[in-house]
Amino acid sequence: MPPLSSLPMKPIFNDTIAAIATPPGEGGIGMVRISGPSALSIADALFHCVSGKKPSLLPTHTLHYGSLRDPASGEQIDDALLLIFRAPRSYTGEEVAEFSCHGGSVTTGRALTLALRAGARLAEPGEFTLRAFLNGRMDLAQAEAVCDQIRAKTETAHRIALRQRAGILSKRLGEMRQRLIGLLAAAEATIDFSEEIGELDYGMMSEGLRQIREEVESLIRSASYGRIYREGIRLVIVGRPNVGKSSLLNALLRQDRAIVTPIAGTTRDLIEESANIRGIPLTAIDTAGLRETEDLVERIGVERAREAIESASLILYVLDASENATEEDARIAAMLADRPHIRVYNKIDLLDDLQRERLRSSQTDGEPASVAVSVSNGWGLETLEETIERSVLGGRVSDGESAIISNTRHQRALEQARDSLREAEETTRRQMPPDFITIDIRAALDALGLVTGETATEEIIDRIFQDFCIGK
Repeated sequence: MPPLSSLPMKPIFNDTIAAIATPPGEGGIGMVRISGPSALSIADALFHCVSGKKPSLLPTHTLHYGSLRDPASGEQIDDALLLIFRAPRSYTGEEVAEFSCHGGSVTTGRALTLALRAGARLAEPGEFTLRAFLNGRMDLAQAEAVCDQIRAKTETAHRIALRQRAGILSKRLGEMRQRLIGLLAAAEATIDFSEEIGELDYGMMSEGLRQIREEVESLIRSASYGRIYREGIRLVIVGRPNVGKSSLLNALLRQDRAIVTPIAGTTRDLIEESANIRGIPLTAIDTAGLRETEDLVERIGVERAREAIESASLILYVLDASENATEEDARIAAMLADRPHIRVYNKIDLLDDLQRERLRSSQTDGEPASVAVSVSNGWGLETLEETIERSVLGGRVSDGESAIISNTRHQRALEQARDSLREAEETTRRQMPPDFITIDIRAALDALGLVTGETATEEIIDRIFQDFCIGK
């Protein structure tokens, strides 16, 4: 795979692809996208403008009303809109035609079939974005952000993906690469022209490498919470029976998802629901009350609750603030001793003012965190959500404006760059010959280039776009 900078400015594909670009199922609008050198001639064959003009003669970035027709029979398939994009000012950098017709599998399926009969082939998953990358319309990090934006579960995750698609990460990495290239040039110049320009300034080289290495490390540190916004977490709610676990789940979801009764042991199985707490996507899981029981079904539920604890990113350990701690509470606390969890003291509405004050004064700022709530009237729920956010993100909250690493592939590449920069710093500290330093600088440049695609192999690129949906 050639470096992005060496790719031609004009499209490099000689075939035309087509796909349905809207989700399957019924809907108001269905879109069929066609991209490639024959896109507009296929539009000529299938689309009849009410103006009588041929699509191939229409200007770029224009929308036209007409009808989709079968060129073999002349049968009208549907009323439709045609959107024209001419190369290179299109998403893919190629000639693009998009038909917007009525949604539904039959209408869009027939439109796609006609496009394939007219000379297009069915696009592979992510092939439109792959062509955009290979045609220089975006780099690899921006292409991956397209997928992240589609899959974003919260506004914060969407904002992070949008910023990355706009190039904030690519710009920052590009600036670092340019500075590294400058250091590389300085080192190589002293190898070839030491008599003319003198010896390498090791102090300057060391300082330049340190600054770049610290910037790389800053991006690596953002990966832990960047992936949280991208992938979400598993939040498991545990406690003995009848302390309010199901009520807490309903409160966090802001809907009645779990059955709530005064009967202990109502929840027999795991209940999982997607939620959004302060921009963090999560799967909230209600579990069976943890206790010793002879009931076979309840015992299975308890075992599943224990398994959920092992896979949890964070645990909400719910206690009844109106009752004294029991032996079951002590056993659960011991089980969670090495697990990240928040103690949630529920039912504080059943306490008098003096008891509530004693409970609050008994809580500390240490680990585990603890929050007093009343699920029945909403007391303390906002504080609980803030505590969940702090626990998950380690106190750092994304503003959606800074460059953030949310991709494991990016993190690994940056870790390679960091290691190479450390080696270069050590070689510089020991004032070894400049050619030794250039080896490590080149390795760091290659690692940074993996993120944006300058040094990515064809195998890496193919693997990335396999995760895309067809039509994107």
